[in-house]
Amino acid sequence: MKIAIEQAKIAASIGEVPVGAVIVKDNDIIATAFNRRETGKNALYHAETDVIDKACQILGGWRLWQCELFVTLEPCPMCTGAIINARIPKVIFGAYDFKAGSCGSIVNLFEFPYNHKAELVGGILESECAALLSDFFKDLRLKRKKQ
Repeated sequence: MKIAIEQAKIAASIGEVPVGAVIVKDNDIIATAFNRRETGKNALYHAETDVIDKACQILGGWRLWQCELFVTLEPCPMCTGAIINARIPKVIFGAYDFKAGSCGSIVNLFEFPYNHKAELVGGILESECAALLSDFFKDLRLKRKKQ
């Protein structure tokens, strides 16, 4: 999770919402990513979708059934769908997302009868992950107020 947090800090440093993600297989880091929606001008560029894409390319297939996903924020519906489709068996996340979280906060998409269900572990380094987000948005509001 600490590496995902470092990825989130990179995102914040370039003006992106600070969310970072890491794919691990057999205790080895396969891929890392961070949010790039603003810089990439694309709604699909979430940390989770980017890290899944990178891991698929590195491992040479779309099934990531031997991997774990670490992410600093509870995945949204789109990212949860990508996790289901990639067959990731375990998702470890930091902060809960009470606005878009789809791994328990608003809904748990893994409770629906899809063909894949991931084990979920939430709240890992939660306060640190949540602080990155709250500090980012606090700074953003201050910048907008000054303008």
